[in-house]
Amino acid sequence: MSNVQIKIEREEEFEKFLAIRDFEVTSLGESVYKIVRGDELPVFVNISDKTLYFEVDLGNVSEFADKDFYFKLLDLNTEILPVSFGINNSNPDDPRLVLVETRETKSLDDHELLCVFDALELAVDKAESILSAFIKKS
Repeated sequence: MSNVQIKIEREEEFEKFLAIRDFEVTSLGESVYKIVRGDELPVFVNISDKTLYFEVDLGNVSEFADKDFYFKLLDLNTEILPVSFGINNSNPDDPRLVLVETRETKSLDDHELLCVFDALELAVDKAESILSAFIKKS
């Protein structure tokens, strides 16, 4: 008998879907969630009607950031797709280096959502190598 695969589709609420898959989900209010898997950095997710916005805070780098540092980050953006580096400047006194990604909520499937978390995890690993090199210099 051949191996027959059956695809099953079902819908699951966002928080429950992640909790079932061993993510710790904390609602921070106003459609913002802090999501942690194991010992990884937290992923903050802002949910709007049409978009999920993902952000991982890598810290304030203004103490050592220079032209070479930002060039390396921009160059690394091509390797860490679909996520990318950015600056969260919502507090001008404390600009933060972040990893970001967005997804539309319409027709979002489980594989697509989990792939974002995997991509963020891999990007954090790559960022750590660059950050550690520049922190040692300063």
